[in-house]
Amino acid sequence: MKKILTIVGARPQFIKASVFSKLIRTELWKEKFTEVIVHTGQHYDEVMSNIFFNEMGIPTPHYSLSVGGTSNGKMIGRMLIELEEIMQNESPDIVLVYGDTNSTLAGALAAAKLNIKVAHIEAGLRSFWKVMPEEQNRILTDHLSEWLFCPTQNAVDNLKNEGLTSGLLVGDIMYDVCLEYGRLVDRFSENEINGLLDNVKIGDQFYSEPFFLVTFHRAENTDDKNVLSSILRGLSLIKSKGILPLHPRTEKRIREFGLTIPDNLKVISPIGYLEMLLLIKKSSFIVTDSGGLQKEAYFLSKPCVTLRNQTEWVETLELGWNRLAGSNEFIIEEMCNTITTPMSHPDYYGDGSSVVRILSILNLF
Repeated sequence: MKKILTIVGARPQFIKASVFSKLIRTELWKEKFTEVIVHTGQHYDEVMSNIFFNEMGIPTPHYSLSVGGTSNGKMIGRMLIELEEIMQNESPDIVLVYGDTNSTLAGALAAAKLNIKVAHIEAGLRSFWKVMPEEQNRILTDHLSEWLFCPTQNAVDNLKNEGLTSGLLVGDIMYDVCLEYGRLVDRFSENEINGLLDNVKIGDQFYSEPFFLVTFHRAENTDDKNVLSSILRGLSLIKSKGILPLHPRTEKRIREFGLTIPDNLKVISPIGYLEMLLLIKKSSFIVTDSGGLQKEAYFLSKPCVTLRNQTEWVETLELGWNRLAGSNEFIIEEMCNTITTPMSHPDYYGDGSSVVRILSILNLF
């Protein structure tokens, strides 16, 4: 039996881990693999962390490090110290990391220093903007990893361009998640839907009108007052109403800078994945700086305006499902008020079986 040490620390990783951990515990795989989960605490806020473990049935982490809430360098340094000790105690065969967070890089680096093989899910993604912390993390992690599990052919090609020929096209694990939990949401009764709406404090009158869903939290959009002000002004110029699940970082910066949230936005607390899927399905369009939400918008055939100047999910741009607005208030206004739904919707991200492919490959090791 092979031991996998899985490292998670941020909302998107909790969501991805839910389908992986669920499958690994089924009859087909439980005799082949055992999993030890480490939660680094990168997202240390209760509503940004435990809500996903509770809602999506992720096993309670074997280790919780609580090293979030500090600078990137200090965070990664503290993670390295603690992850190295855990790896030495657990002696895993494989260290599994997701995506492009500080937790991803720290896990890969700690494992590589101990000569433990690293499996990177969502390998090969590139925005080609190296100032972006996530871009730094994903490039370094890819070059430290034994298995490079790529969600798209474009990701495989990116790795080849960097001299890494071992990229494995397995499809997108987020599509696995979206299909599984999307089917669950589709079966919700009216009472269950109303319960979710009550839980996130969205009134029936607001919810029954056309609305867009907006999220933004990245440092480049929130840590500069002028940039954050421009985004908020742009959102205020959108003609329809919006629902804003407010990220703790965004809320903190708005308060620190003395800014106000536009009246056309309904602010709610951060929400769980099922509530998010429900709101995506019921919304007219998406406005976000989240990589995951760009994809979920595409999976669920919702047009998206991205508050960034580049994206690693270049496929979403090809037919106009996704458009890059950056932080310019007038571009945000124009793109959102003229948004349309493209006719064609290619299958860029696989068939929803990426976790099966990943486990099948790891089982050969």
